[in-house]
Amino acid sequence: MTSVAAAGARPGKGAGAGRTLALLTLVNGVNYLDRFVVAALVESLKRSELGLTDARLGLLMTAFMLVYMVASPVFGRLSDRGASRPRLLAAGIALWSVATLLSAFAGSYAALFLARAAVGIGEAAYGTVAPSLIADLYPRERRGRAFAIFYAAIPIGSALGYVVGGQVDALAGWRAAFLVAGLPGLVLALLALRLREPSRGATEARPPAALPGGVLASYRRLLANGAYRNTVLGYAAYTFALGAMAFWMPAFLERARNIPRAVATVQFGAVVVVTGFAGTFAGGWLGDRLLRRWRQAYLGLSGLATLAAAPLAVLVFAAESRAVWFGALVAVQLLLFASTGPVNSVIVDVVAPGDRATAVALSILAIHALGDVPSPWLIGRISDASSLRAAVQLVPLAVLLAGGIWTFAAFWGGRLTGTGRGETVPPGLD
Repeated sequence: MTSVAAAGARPGKGAGAGRTLALLTLVNGVNYLDRFVVAALVESLKRSELGLTDARLGLLMTAFMLVYMVASPVFGRLSDRGASRPRLLAAGIALWSVATLLSAFAGSYAALFLARAAVGIGEAAYGTVAPSLIADLYPRERRGRAFAIFYAAIPIGSALGYVVGGQVDALAGWRAAFLVAGLPGLVLALLALRLREPSRGATEARPPAALPGGVLASYRRLLANGAYRNTVLGYAAYTFALGAMAFWMPAFLERARNIPRAVATVQFGAVVVVTGFAGTFAGGWLGDRLLRRWRQAYLGLSGLATLAAAPLAVLVFAAESRAVWFGALVAVQLLLFASTGPVNSVIVDVVAPGDRATAVALSILAIHALGDVPSPWLIGRISDASSLRAAVQLVPLAVLLAGGIWTFAAFWGGRLTGTGRGETVPPGLD
């Protein structure tokens, strides 16, 4: 396909880049709508003719997440080795949409389980390929804002999953909710096929160097890259904390704050939507502004904001005054979401263009395997042994760990390796 550079448009400035980013952001919202719609249907599914237990319902999300993690490196590799990214995107969108539609026709638990697992395959194709496409459309000094726009769709799409799923379920049942959630993706898949693909490394100051070796060579480069490694480790701790809060916060509000269940769910959901949107945009904008003066601005901003969130997270779970804990909750969410755009910018900035999709895929595998897959279960086990109030104290510790890793990497990591961008960044990246 014709690249943006070859077409004479300045990367990140042309209308084509804006339209592509807008479409990818819209798709990302639908991505999270399809991912979380099942959470809104839990009670209806439990009362359905499928006869599901809580354990089986919980496994639906586990199946999705495990398949998503395992499939991500496959699509990352395909993208980095020359496969058409618009076609991979379209295939992924179509696959998860069809899988969501098939969920509406499930006649058994096994059929529903397989359909939800297939959603993970489709979302793996999209989640790994889209960030590499954005990186090739926007130069480094504008990527923070571009990624902020893209990832701002996450809280909105997640909330829509609850709202759309719940409302359609109430009006027409859980099968209709899956149908409504799945249909938009088929249209978006057709639109994705029409995207123009920029050449890999189109926004770099110098042409990217050719990368030797196969998939194992790519993984060795990534694991040896200190900047990438530290960013992903911090991201895993960050994801541990966010995953734990997303799963357990409504229950904590009900048990420890005596807030009715319906009110707690809506209240926390509203906080996530507002702070997610505002924090993600603010972090992306501020990161791009700071980058003009500080080369490590993205990682430094993420580290300092996350460190600032740690003591506030303690107040969320320890303070008794509603004004204090609710204000701390809003501040924590704002500070945590401020890292979304900058951290994802770092992941694609510190690796060679030919490794970008693979880098995103490996980070997806690591942050979920070490983060939000174990954290809800671990906190639940600790809660069973003591109390939920005691168990959630892991959240501030994880936030502190994430902030510490990122801050160390931003201020001292580059000096230890003799470079501000990791030990093994190939020529042509800067």
